[in-house]
Amino acid sequence: MGGESTTRTAPRDSGASRGPAGSRLGQRLSGLAVALGLVLFLGGFAWGAVVYRPYTVPTSSMAPTIGAGDRVLAERVEGADVRRGDVVVFTDKTWVTNAPVVKRVVAVGGDTVAGTNGKLTVNGKRIDEPYLAQDDLAELQNFPTVTVPKDRLFLLGDERSGSLDSSAHLTDAASGTVARSAVSARVDAVVWPMDGMLERPTGFEKLGALSSPGPLGTVGVLIVVGAVLVLGGGAYGPIAQRLGSRSGSRTEPASAR
Repeated sequence: MGGESTTRTAPRDSGASRGPAGSRLGQRLSGLAVALGLVLFLGGFAWGAVVYRPYTVPTSSMAPTIGAGDRVLAERVEGADVRRGDVVVFTDKTWVTNAPVVKRVVAVGGDTVAGTNGKLTVNGKRIDEPYLAQDDLAELQNFPTVTVPKDRLFLLGDERSGSLDSSAHLTDAASGTVARSAVSARVDAVVWPMDGMLERPTGFEKLGALSSPGPLGTVGVLIVVGAVLVLGGGAYGPIAQRLGSRSGSRTEPASAR
């Protein structure tokens, strides 16, 4: 009849079909990304905490490699694993202080080491040291040939003119050397300021293999990838909801006739 009107009822829409925000697959993938990201992020931090120790270097004796007040990460190692060229953390009571000291290993047990004409020689070979400052302050103070006893190390600071290192303790009973067992860690990187990984001491390669790099790079990758997955997975919901809202606002509703 003429007075009769028909009302069209819009079909009900389930939440799963409203767009990306309601996609079950998307939600599952985002949840998986967050879970995996947390595992990688926390696992990387845990691994780093087990393997590395932070130290603050109080003096400039290792400049320019490590400046006064710099924060470094040092891998926990046994003294037996230390090789020439390593920058190590050790404690030796005969060096006046009981605090940890940071120096570079230039010779190991059985080596002969000397400072001749301002240059370092080990086993008669002159060592190229590109990590030293390129000025007169980097010149090594001359010292006579020392034969390093078994299971001991000869260490120098990279700032050669003012470092209280093995060359300054030659009159000690051990001729300035330090026991391998005194070493507790090997410095891998300067993290504050963010100077990064230490330069490889390639000048010592002619005397034997260098130490293998620690896992710090892998630890950093795990932490970064984990953070990206957590942030990306967590952002999926809000982004998908916003995209769904924009898509819905562009669709005009059917009008009743």
